[in-house]
Amino acid sequence: MTGTETPGTETPGADESVLLRTEGRAGHIVLNRPRALNALNHGMVRRIGDALTAWEHDPAVETVVITGAGERGLCAGGDIRVVHDDARDGDGSASAAFWRDEYHLNARIARYPKPYVAVMDGIVMGGGVGVSAHGSVRIVTERSRVAMPETGIGFVPDVGGTHLLALAPGDLGTHLALTGASIGAGDALLCGLADWYMPSSALRRFVADLADRPVTDALAEHTRPAPPAELAERREWIDACYGAGTVEEIVRLLLAADDPTAKETAEILLGNSPTALKVTLAALRRARRLGSLERVLDQEYRVSCAALTAPDLVEGVRAQIIDKDRAPHWSPATLAEVTDADVERFFTPLGERELGLSGGESGSGTEAVRD
Repeated sequence: MTGTETPGTETPGADESVLLRTEGRAGHIVLNRPRALNALNHGMVRRIGDALTAWEHDPAVETVVITGAGERGLCAGGDIRVVHDDARDGDGSASAAFWRDEYHLNARIARYPKPYVAVMDGIVMGGGVGVSAHGSVRIVTERSRVAMPETGIGFVPDVGGTHLLALAPGDLGTHLALTGASIGAGDALLCGLADWYMPSSALRRFVADLADRPVTDALAEHTRPAPPAELAERREWIDACYGAGTVEEIVRLLLAADDPTAKETAEILLGNSPTALKVTLAALRRARRLGSLERVLDQEYRVSCAALTAPDLVEGVRAQIIDKDRAPHWSPATLAEVTDADVERFFTPLGERELGLSGGESGSGTEAVRD
């Protein structure tokens, strides 16, 4: 895509999975695969990146807005069936290339020099978090369900998810990463995954107002006080249990806790991939030490590429998404069987295949001030 689009019209092109248009001072990105809950594929990632490049250098575009087509949500994540087939039948190169561009896009969004408004209405999971929660203006509604559910399919939170969750208060991020639990608006705000609450009925008017009003003015008119954060009432046992040194100890403490919700949480963990749980815990704790988003994305790329050669990703997607029997056969089958060496393998440097974001490839410009 080149040049500036005609105001109020969509960008021409054969690929309609991402619709691009400008309206007044705002550039709009609409994820447009509603039947697939706007799941991201490689072409969509590239199209979003091209739009951001064009609008970054277009003085007529002052704000970028991302929304999802349909009524169900912004984005349910990456197209995991494609990754499954590549891991099972291919050499993993297609998935690695997709993640390379996707993670670069995540970093680009975080450093974008203009306000990037993410309308996180409805379902926002996995890759959907990556194209929204790194933005400078993140809006949730009473319909929002935000999650990083990767451990349930034998994978590890990516798209900068371990960076975001590592920054959540206490060990709330550890809880969300290991369980894959979805949260509503109040908890998304508490955990630092969103900034503003707005009734879904106000979204259409808010988005329309961005054509001729600064973001701060439109937010002031349409945002409302957020609903209570449910996780706030569980902080005591969450922080006490998830502060343990190993996943086994976390499970033991959850089972021993007085709160029945803690015991239920332990059962959820025991149903997820043992390998993914241990790698996720290690990734989160390393992310806290790494600091910058770019360094964490470099780490996530190593972990994701390693997951392509481990059995649990293919098996998890089969059980949860393809066959839907909800009975994955994890290998190893128990936490005790996953060794430290098994975990460390996921963090092995990739040499010439490294993502390289922390070497200064995160994009240009100054990060927009979060409104």
